[in-house]
Amino acid sequence: MGIHTYFRSLDDLERIIRCPGKFKFEEHSVSAHSWKVVQYAKTLADIEEMHGTSIDWKKLYEITSSHDYGEIFIGDIKTPVKHSSLELRSLLQKVEEGMIEHFIEENIPEEFKQIFRHQLHEGKDDSTEGLILEVADKMDQVYEAFSELQRGNTEKEFIAMYRNAIVKIKNIQLHCVDYFLDNILPDMVHEGTFSTIDIKRITEEALAQ
Repeated sequence: MGIHTYFRSLDDLERIIRCPGKFKFEEHSVSAHSWKVVQYAKTLADIEEMHGTSIDWKKLYEITSSHDYGEIFIGDIKTPVKHSSLELRSLLQKVEEGMIEHFIEENIPEEFKQIFRHQLHEGKDDSTEGLILEVADKMDQVYEAFSELQRGNTEKEFIAMYRNAIVKIKNIQLHCVDYFLDNILPDMVHEGTFSTIDIKRITEEALAQ
């Protein structure tokens, strides 16, 4: 009971492996993913600030560091499955939110309950911080998939993950997205030149969509 229970539950995020059931040269836990999303988001927010955008840094850190906490209860559901229909996505979100609420009610002291409800809610929205979270989350999908493609992993799911994440990112209207597309992604593609998989072609197809 108490905050101790929440802190102990964080260990579970280290044991949940992303993209389960597929061959991977390197496995990534939800915990590692969450940490990387925070790192991406920091730099993305810096880029936004350079262009005069106001950033609520407290909100940004809260939503990026906690955005996948609910996977403790439902596991990592593959993105193509999770987003196969709006109805399914909505149902999964309701289940996740319900289980988080139950956890808070059962374990979190009264004086902290509202704080935890605020911090563990779905952070992706139309605010600048919510959009940065969306971009950072998809960027980690790009990097995870790229790492597999670069090593010659021909699992179709990683090709789809790489392509779909780039498509999602490029349709978000932020200055940091422009920077990613113009400066970061080209470096990534160049690094993947010697892969047995044509990463450049897959990237160009994604950008053309």
